[in-house]
Amino acid sequence: MRLLRIQHLLLSLLAGATVLLSSCRKEEEIIRSQEEQVGKEAKTGPIQGFFLLNEANMGSNKSTLDYYDYKSGKYTRNIYAERNPNVVKELGDVGNDLQIYGERLYAVINVSHLVEVMDVRTAKHIGKISIPNCRYITFKDGFAYVSSYAGPVQIDPNARLGYVAKVDTATLQVVAECPVGYQPDELVIYGDKLYVANSGGYRVPNYDKTISVIDLKTFTEEKKVDVAINLHRLELDNYGKIWVSSRGDYKEVPSRLFVFDPKTEQVTKTLDVSCSNMTLSGDSLFVYSSEWSYLTGKNTISYTVIDTKKQEVIDRNFIKDGTDKEIQLPYGLAINSEQGELYLTDAKNYVTPGRLHCYDLKTGKRKWTVQTGDIPAHFAFTHYELQPLKPQTPQQ
Repeated sequence: MRLLRIQHLLLSLLAGATVLLSSCRKEEEIIRSQEEQVGKEAKTGPIQGFFLLNEANMGSNKSTLDYYDYKSGKYTRNIYAERNPNVVKELGDVGNDLQIYGERLYAVINVSHLVEVMDVRTAKHIGKISIPNCRYITFKDGFAYVSSYAGPVQIDPNARLGYVAKVDTATLQVVAECPVGYQPDELVIYGDKLYVANSGGYRVPNYDKTISVIDLKTFTEEKKVDVAINLHRLELDNYGKIWVSSRGDYKEVPSRLFVFDPKTEQVTKTLDVSCSNMTLSGDSLFVYSSEWSYLTGKNTISYTVIDTKKQEVIDRNFIKDGTDKEIQLPYGLAINSEQGELYLTDAKNYVTPGRLHCYDLKTGKRKWTVQTGDIPAHFAFTHYELQPLKPQTPQQ
């Protein structure tokens, strides 16, 4: 979705579709978190809570981090700024991914060209990894793998190939780079192979259409496999199949879902389902789409559930209480199967605070809703309880 917004901006193909905020937050401004009671009852279980990374619009330099605590049912907005008052410009410009590995929380900050590394118990800054135009992150055996567009944030028919950076999580140093396709996005690991979705989004209309297959033992690209244009999301199911989304070209070629078999390295099925984001719960793949069309000048929104074992659609709207009509632009999606809850965010108009909606996974009915930061997007569930801030001693 944000790649499409960049195309709107840089090509001026749709005036007013995206608004850039030019002013940056003053460094001396003190930012306080805001707490709100949303959960009606305390909940216990291995998962203590979740972090939510708000992207914020490109150029606004105000990506923020929120936190929801299951025990208290409290949602707290903008915890990073308060817990890291000495970090200049705070999280930075455009949060693009959020993952937990070990006892650290990793936030990929795209336009600021860095991965912010925090202590998962305190959300306090540990360090940063400098990677240009970084996009998504995954982990295995003490290493992080980060996709990078490599070049500047701009539409360019001659945009260079992207790469995947290999990062030692002990030292936070990039130890190797592997060239892949054009503008690589999500990546997943299956066995000793890393699979990368290449979009080619900066080279519009000459999109890439491949998945790069990387051998993790040698950290070299073995091959590229043709799938469809403008690839984005990857999701590994319980049967060893990778679900792949294509954004299409926003005109004649629609967004679609594909089943990719890493054993044969072939697409085995194509589903007539558009996809902006997806997440797995058991054998059910929950998919939403906000598919933009230049031909109609509007988004087509859908909420679909797919049985990954049968590889067929089983539900065309997982929201059952009519509250989908209140959602302007679905954006972030996550599921906590232990609590039986689905979380869906609304980015609204991209430049004002969004909302987070919590749904009962079985009934599809909304349980609560809360205001977030701008463009709420990426979730990370944590097994560690977030420690409260220590009271500050007044200076004499």
